[in-house]
Amino acid sequence: MMPGAVQAFPRSSEKNWLDRALSIVTDVHPGEGVSALLLAANVFSLLAFYSVLKIVRDSLILAEAGAVAASYASAGMALLLFAFVPAYSAFAARVNRLRLVCAVTLFFASHLLMFYLLGAAGVRVGVAFYLWIGVFNMVAVAQFWAFANDLYTNERGKRLFPLIGVGASLGAVVGSGATVVFAGIGPYRLMLFAAAGFLIPVVLTIAVHRRERNASRDVAAAQAEQPLTKTGGFQLVFRERYLFLIAMLVLIQSLVNTLGGFTLNTLIASEALKAVVPGGLGTRAPTDAETAAMKTLITTMSGGVQFSVNLLAFILQAFFVSRIFKYLGIRGALFILPVVALGSYSMMAFVPILGIVRLAKILENSTDYSIQNTTRHALFLPTSRDAKYKAKQAIDAFFVRFGDLLQAVVVFVGVSLALGVRGFAIINIVFVAIWLLVAVAIAREHKRLVPVETEKKAA
Repeated sequence: MMPGAVQAFPRSSEKNWLDRALSIVTDVHPGEGVSALLLAANVFSLLAFYSVLKIVRDSLILAEAGAVAASYASAGMALLLFAFVPAYSAFAARVNRLRLVCAVTLFFASHLLMFYLLGAAGVRVGVAFYLWIGVFNMVAVAQFWAFANDLYTNERGKRLFPLIGVGASLGAVVGSGATVVFAGIGPYRLMLFAAAGFLIPVVLTIAVHRRERNASRDVAAAQAEQPLTKTGGFQLVFRERYLFLIAMLVLIQSLVNTLGGFTLNTLIASEALKAVVPGGLGTRAPTDAETAAMKTLITTMSGGVQFSVNLLAFILQAFFVSRIFKYLGIRGALFILPVVALGSYSMMAFVPILGIVRLAKILENSTDYSIQNTTRHALFLPTSRDAKYKAKQAIDAFFVRFGDLLQAVVVFVGVSLALGVRGFAIINIVFVAIWLLVAVAIAREHKRLVPVETEKKAA
């Protein structure tokens, strides 16, 4: 059994109807279906309400400050997370996993009430909300997958993570689609809607924790109730080569993805301005009515892109990820997104227009949200409990946002040099080449930890 994994007793020697139904997505063993479905529902609700907030974020930041400000605001998230990750590690050393996950989720949900009150009072909260949601997304999603890693062994996680990931993909589709439909109610009321929704993953976390604790061996159940050690997340990352390489992977991936997002946001904001003010603003600032119209239009355009991304991600997650894991293994899956990104940015470099950029980002982001996300989370299955919670939080939160910080530097230099879509695409092609080299190094380390990935196929 891998370090820190909870080994559950089989609940039955035969599959029930739920196990058989879920086996359409992946290989579900007898008695595994209920907990896997609860975890899928958990991450479904988390991603659905985050998707609502993500589109709210885009409408506020682009209408109030523009795409360049959004790019620079991303850098501020790295500074916030540099302080948050040690605080998270310290809190994790004092409480068990249930209190850790639930308390942190409720902590962030309470902030949405504050943003609602400030926004209703007329305060421009676009930049602050952009910073907040960047931290929340990284922390909440990393924490969920740390919890899932803690529940499963390497073998069970490899089989069941693709199924759990379907919940994430479907949640993103539902959330982004609902936001497009209800965009007219305004961004601040959507915040209240999401705040109430985040109570759902708290309840589901409690249910899964109790179910798996009762089904596990005594020693594993006792371990799950204990706080982690006092070793910090950053210490683990810089001490272990495998964790450090994963950190470099997510940093480069974030840099590439956010730089591509800046390019798309720039074109969307430009199109919205042309639609609202056909003759251009000149030297004047937009009126309140024009700003409101731009917010609504940007929300619709961004929502359309996000819905397409999430729909394609759901299809990939439901029907391809488990097969990729089965036949290529986790190591093989590492290379799919960088190859897609290489093709996407090559296409942008040749035809730098909104339609092409939108298509390229849909392909890249949908692969990221499905195949790459599940692969990245599965990389932590053969690690210790400290690594799953603390190092994963540092990697998935700080190092992702540090990639955003580097992206802000690239944007600053690129804007100063008046680079267009083609110029930023070429820069990203170079970064993708480095990404592929890091993936090779991770695959070698993973092979050391898990020598055989496709036991059944080999047999």
